[in-house]
Amino acid sequence: MKSTVFICLAAAFAGSIGAQTPTPPGKTGVINFQAAIVATKDGQKAANDLDAKFAPKRKALEQKQNEVNGLQDQLAKGQNTLSDSAKNDLYKNIEVKKKIVQREYEDVKEEWDQEQQKLIQQIAQKMTAVIERYAKDRGYAMVMDVSNPQSPFLYASPTIDITKDIIELYDQAAPAMTNPAPAKPATPTTPGAAAPKPATPAAKPPATKPPGSN
Repeated sequence: MKSTVFICLAAAFAGSIGAQTPTPPGKTGVINFQAAIVATKDGQKAANDLDAKFAPKRKALEQKQNEVNGLQDQLAKGQNTLSDSAKNDLYKNIEVKKKIVQREYEDVKEEWDQEQQKLIQQIAQKMTAVIERYAKDRGYAMVMDVSNPQSPFLYASPTIDITKDIIELYDQAAPAMTNPAPAKPATPTTPGAAAPKPATPAAKPPATKPPGSN
């Protein structure tokens, strides 16, 4: 589940190795950029660290939500026994607490999303450098991302899939790349790739349950 946390946002950066130029002659490779980011040791550690960092805030939000649920149960059970005044007071109390929980959830989720984006950017930057080095060393004219939803690929032979190699090389190089230089736009390679943008759920938390989701 923790790895899946990064898949949604990693998808936003998958297009960073794509291009809008015709395929040049020469050796071509493909990579599942999303899967590569998630599978690296950096990706796994970042997911675990993020989960641990937000665990206290998630727990606090869950406790407040449980309090709201308890008051709602109390109101439901007291429909025939509580006075109208008591029910109105209880209802108002519930609405106030619900707004507080929602506001705090949105604040925590915004912080969560920003942290995710920062971590994914760092990993994507390092991985792009590894891919470029790998391609140059092995004579690849192009490396295309098959995880990009805008990729035109209908089929790619497993023999040209370099995902596993890139994961291994990334993990080997990661200790020496702890403090990478500022990110530079990657050389485009995948036809029709969209510009990267953060993937943020709109109204409800993603399936990976960010802080505060039940």
